Amino acid sequence: QVQLVESGGGLVQPGGSLRLSCAASGGIFSTHAMGWYRQAPGKQRELVAAMPSGGTAHYSDSVKGRFTISRDGAKNTVNLQMNSLKPEDTAVYYCYVYKDSMYYWGQGTQVTVSS
Repeated sequence: QVQLVESGGGLVQPGGSLRLSCAASGGIFSTHAMGWYRQAPGKQRELVAAMPSGGTAHYSDSVKGRFTISRDGAKNTVNLQMNSLKPEDTAVYYCYVYKDSMYYWGQGTQVTVSS
């Protein structure tokens, strides 16, 4: 059973930083693509960062240069370093993994950017 548990969300002022982490279990290996997406109130789900197998990281134009995705294979975790946060970054952030032709996701963690 694939399990993804996100952590690190919270309230931060504009210009601040947060680091999100996702702990994966259930036969997840470094060859499986993983990443993050988000959904803000009244908006469609948006892919913000992806790390496909055998390729370089991909970022949404809205976060490029501010967010950095990384993986720790030994601990089966994927992280999202979020810098220079803006109010429009406010959303629920979800971690995902692509395994055996299926997408899995966690419960999400709330990120609120407000002064």
